[in-house]
Amino acid sequence: MLYLRAMETVKIDFVQGGTVTSPAGFRAGATSAGIKKSGALDLGLLYCEVPCVTAGLFTTSRIKSAPVLLCQERLVAGKAVAIVANSGCANAFTGEKGLLDAKAMAKRVATCIACKPDEVLVASTGVTGKHLPMNLIRPGIIQLTLTVSGGHDLARAIMTTDTRPKEVAVAVRFGAVSFTIGGIAKGSGMIHPNMATMFGFLTTDAKVGLEYLRGAIRRAADVTFNMISVDGDMSPSDTVIIMANGLAKNEVITDEDSPLAEVFELALTQVCLYLAKSIARDGEGATRLIEATVEGALTVSDARLAARSIVGSSLVKTAVYGGDPNWGRIVAAVGGSGAEVKEANIDVEIGQVKVLKSGRSLVFNEADVIAVFRESEVPIKVNLNLGEESATAWGCDLTPEYVKINSEYMT
Repeated sequence: MLYLRAMETVKIDFVQGGTVTSPAGFRAGATSAGIKKSGALDLGLLYCEVPCVTAGLFTTSRIKSAPVLLCQERLVAGKAVAIVANSGCANAFTGEKGLLDAKAMAKRVATCIACKPDEVLVASTGVTGKHLPMNLIRPGIIQLTLTVSGGHDLARAIMTTDTRPKEVAVAVRFGAVSFTIGGIAKGSGMIHPNMATMFGFLTTDAKVGLEYLRGAIRRAADVTFNMISVDGDMSPSDTVIIMANGLAKNEVITDEDSPLAEVFELALTQVCLYLAKSIARDGEGATRLIEATVEGALTVSDARLAARSIVGSSLVKTAVYGGDPNWGRIVAAVGGSGAEVKEANIDVEIGQVKVLKSGRSLVFNEADVIAVFRESEVPIKVNLNLGEESATAWGCDLTPEYVKINSEYMT
């Protein structure tokens, strides 16, 4: 992908087989510690050979898991060298013991890699309300072998109901500067805007300032991770962390208005978008990805509200699953979103099929809409015709398999 900016050529390429360990200096590994009854990978570690400038985003739930509380406390300093993560047990709703267990995980890792305990972050996902099996985790950490290709195993170790790992990396060239951004994510259920039930571990060898990095990940998440929805539920464990080690030796990025910062954020947003869409596409029981674009809004906030309302609507989701051309559900979702709207101004398109113009129903072939709903990706476009702002959100259809997965989660 090529861009032109300030007489320089920007080149952003997806790395074949790219993952969270694609940037220089990062290693990872995973093992089956026995937390999951299936014997699948369930414990992993991401490690950098040098301390990283580190920023994080976390669940907006008022009830946060022990690992989230620990990470928020440690990231005040903005530095880390490792993230230890497990699946199978979320260590959420576990009180003081849960916090002690999270600290014990970090301490065991710190001993193994010879760093300070407060330089180790912790993430746990899985069943809530149960304490971590520390008798399995302690020896499991010792078993971990870290390699430059270990990001692939780590991506699998953090999966819960995911059907496939989610990983990506991009290589960036801007004039004489080159750096890489990589990432992995997990998420399939309990996915909703403003941080979903997801992990997103991001890495880069670019050199960036802490305050800039905090802003950059927030801005990238606002248009990616915070614009996906599977089922409208929120988790106590949602975690996105980005680590930057500076090994690329570029001039440190501190000003979001600089050309290099623009390039960095463009690449970071591409990585986050790839992972976010992968999560929405892999929603529990999902068969289709829904992409809702809202244009012509008065404000960005209104555009986001309306787009997220469309992909979050159970009625829209079930219509897509069943191939039901009931476009009124889309308009109802927009009307109930809280965004400023005027019925007489609204246009709606499903794929290339125009179904509403200036608030009036158009004559169209229902079979054409049904055909769009049968595709693996279903684009919906709404123009509010009130302003200049736009936003896109991603979700998935709602199927009987979603009910089956969640009614049998612990059995």
